[in-house]
Amino acid sequence: MAHPKHKISKTRRNKRRTHYKAVAPTLASCSNCGTAVRYHHVCPECGFYRGKLAVEKLVTA
Repeated sequence: MAHPKHKISKTRRNKRRTHYKAVAPTLASCSNCGTAVRYHHVCPECGFYRGKLAVEKLVTA
Protein backbone atom coordinates (compact mmCIF):
# COMPACT_ATOMS: atom_id res chain seq x y z
CA MET A 1 0.00 0.00 0.00
CA ALA A 2 1.14 3.54 -0.64
CA HIS A 3 2.07 5.72 2.31
CA PRO A 4 2.28 9.50 2.26
CA LYS A 5 5.78 10.90 2.60
CA HIS A 6 4.67 14.12 4.27
CA LYS A 7 1.74 15.08 6.47
CA ILE A 8 -1.04 16.97 4.70
CA SER A 9 -2.13 19.84 6.92
CA LYS A 10 -5.78 20.36 7.81
CA THR A 11 -5.84 23.61 5.83
CA ARG A 12 -4.49 21.97 2.68
CA ARG A 13 -6.91 19.05 3.05
CA ASN A 14 -9.87 21.38 3.57
CA LYS A 15 -8.91 23.52 0.56
CA ARG A 16 -9.14 20.40 -1.59
CA ARG A 17 -12.53 19.52 -0.16
CA THR A 18 -14.20 22.92 -0.66
CA HIS A 19 -16.08 21.64 -3.70
CA TYR A 20 -17.63 18.66 -1.87
CA LYS A 21 -21.03 20.07 -0.99
CA ALA A 22 -24.65 19.10 -1.16
CA VAL A 23 -26.64 20.56 -4.05
CA ALA A 24 -30.36 21.29 -3.94
CA PRO A 25 -32.25 19.02 -6.37
CA THR A 26 -33.73 20.62 -9.47
CA LEU A 27 -37.50 20.89 -9.18
CA ALA A 28 -40.19 21.09 -11.84
CA SER A 29 -43.93 21.56 -11.51
CA CYS A 30 -46.23 18.60 -12.02
CA SER A 31 -48.21 18.87 -15.25
CA ASN A 32 -51.28 17.35 -13.57
CA CYS A 33 -51.55 18.98 -10.13
CA GLY A 34 -48.84 21.68 -10.18
CA THR A 35 -46.86 20.64 -7.10
CA ALA A 36 -43.06 20.73 -7.04
CA VAL A 37 -41.55 17.43 -8.25
CA ARG A 38 -37.94 16.29 -8.75
CA TYR A 39 -36.96 15.71 -12.39
CA HIS A 40 -37.58 12.16 -13.69
CA HIS A 41 -39.63 11.20 -10.62
CA VAL A 42 -43.29 10.32 -10.14
CA CYS A 43 -45.36 13.07 -8.49
CA PRO A 44 -45.84 12.14 -4.81
CA GLU A 45 -49.20 13.94 -4.65
CA CYS A 46 -51.11 12.59 -7.66
CA GLY A 47 -48.94 9.71 -8.97
CA PHE A 48 -48.53 11.08 -12.50
CA TYR A 49 -45.32 10.94 -14.54
CA ARG A 50 -44.97 12.72 -17.89
CA GLY A 51 -48.72 13.24 -18.19
CA LYS A 52 -49.70 9.61 -17.52
CA LEU A 53 -50.87 7.87 -14.37
CA ALA A 54 -47.89 5.86 -13.08
CA VAL A 55 -48.87 5.02 -9.49
CA GLU A 56 -52.38 4.50 -8.20
CA LYS A 57 -52.87 6.63 -5.06
CA LEU A 58 -54.99 5.34 -2.17
CA VAL A 59 -57.70 7.69 -0.97
CA THR A 60 -58.15 7.55 2.81
CA ALA A 61 -61.03 9.37 4.40
